[in-house]
Amino acid sequence: MGRRPLTGSRAGRYPDSRHGASDARAGLPRTPTPGAYALTGGVLFDFGGTLDADGLPWKTRFLRLCREEGLVADLNRFDPIFYAADDALVGTIPATLSLRDTVERLALDLSRALGGAEAAGRRIADRFLADVLARIEINRALLARLHERYRLGVVSNFYGNLVTVCHNAGIRPFFSVIVDSARVGCEKPDPRIFQRALDELGLAPADVVFVGDSGPRDMAGARAIGMRHIWLVGSEAASMTPCCAGDRVLRTLGELEEALT
Repeated sequence: MGRRPLTGSRAGRYPDSRHGASDARAGLPRTPTPGAYALTGGVLFDFGGTLDADGLPWKTRFLRLCREEGLVADLNRFDPIFYAADDALVGTIPATLSLRDTVERLALDLSRALGGAEAAGRRIADRFLADVLARIEINRALLARLHERYRLGVVSNFYGNLVTVCHNAGIRPFFSVIVDSARVGCEKPDPRIFQRALDELGLAPADVVFVGDSGPRDMAGARAIGMRHIWLVGSEAASMTPCCAGDRVLRTLGELEEALT
């Protein structure tokens, strides 16, 4: 959830799919056709940093809140602490763990590791959750409109409870498929996780657009399987250069409808 480097602690966690997903790389185009998306049959989204924020991953948002609580003096120390707390949740929590409990568990672990009090962790959790729910509420109308025109889905490197989290956020009915890396045994940018979603939608890569906030995971993974992709960089990004010529780059998810037409 925190845009860790691909050589970081999650890299290589899933060398083989435990659920028998096919090798999506065989026989598929490596470079999507840029341009308009008028023939799109489906739209797949990342979750953290995309549906719940405009281009800001969880690590960036937790860092800000921890700094405001006075818990972070050395920025270089935060990354390994966050990744350790993040990794500790992957595949170890029940599929029914709520969004609130997920955020609270991560915030309390971070606060504890940074030497903070439990009260600080709970304040961080409350503020983080409030921001998530506010952003999802803004995006709910967009998802409702897109749901009338396309088949929608989510593909996310998550903890194993993404279906519950989407239900808690009130957006589960919009999605025909939700693929959680901890449940299927492979992570973005592995093409197999994208193929899992395509198989469930019954669509080919060329008929689907992926929307995400990570270049090395979302954009590279979609490109590798031959899927068109839209990069949500957020309002704070210094550059809006697309990863592929002709691709769309968004500052906010609210710009997506225009990009798809």
